[in-house]
Amino acid sequence: MSERKPYKSDSSDERWALIEPVITAWKAEHRSVSGHEGGYAMREIVNALLYQSRTGCQWDYLPHDLPPRGAVYYYFAKWRDDGTDQTIHDLLHWQGRGEKRRLADPSLVVLDTQSFHAAAGVPAGTTGRDAAKKVPGRKRGLAVDVLGLVIAVVVAAASVHDNVVGNLLLDRVTAQSDTVKKALVDQGFKNAVVAHGASLGIDVEIVQRNPDQKGFAPQPKRWVVEQTYGTLSWHRRLVRDYEHRTASSESRVYWAMSDVIARRLTDTTTPTWRDA
Repeated sequence: MSERKPYKSDSSDERWALIEPVITAWKAEHRSVSGHEGGYAMREIVNALLYQSRTGCQWDYLPHDLPPRGAVYYYFAKWRDDGTDQTIHDLLHWQGRGEKRRLADPSLVVLDTQSFHAAAGVPAGTTGRDAAKKVPGRKRGLAVDVLGLVIAVVVAAASVHDNVVGNLLLDRVTAQSDTVKKALVDQGFKNAVVAHGASLGIDVEIVQRNPDQKGFAPQPKRWVVEQTYGTLSWHRRLVRDYEHRTASSESRVYWAMSDVIARRLTDTTTPTWRDA
């Protein structure tokens, strides 16, 4: 079979070199009983996931020259369930911080939530309506460091209060690292998050909005999480939630951020969907 024409979303040689050792090690630990290695290259599986992340296409609309839906979803689900997607992300995250002369684990995080629409096929039991923002669908919560790199992600129904999402984010942050001592949040979070943070040894500060400011105004240090949400929006699969399971939605964030960090580390670019 002749080599296919590359897609703009494909992982470059430099980017693939960053994650290939993790995939190779995973593959060595998950050999089939028959010893069959599988009919598809792992790099092509990852390229299919990146293509879907960038374009937002349905599983059945993956191009014919990429591995088929069944094979791609098999690995997506496996890596989601055993945490390989987060392992890849975290390794790249540590490298990204190291390049900026930062310690591997942060001492400060910024928390925020974003409500967004869910597709028609998403189970109603996992969605809701954000009464404040009047958005039906799901809510995505992020904890990011001062570089805007994701530390933890939580996806829930949009009707879930920010306090609940904030507490879950703090739990996941502390489960990953004991270095975080301070968290910045906006006024959507209440004292319940402050109290929960204190129980975990994290000082949660609710950043007050300047009453003299009109319209949107970025807050010092807190603006990085808004920037991260903007960066994720270039991945069309994240603009609307198509996933039946919230765990799959969280996995999509890790894959998108892995692609973003790998691109920054290798100084390579992937055209956005708005580029001509």
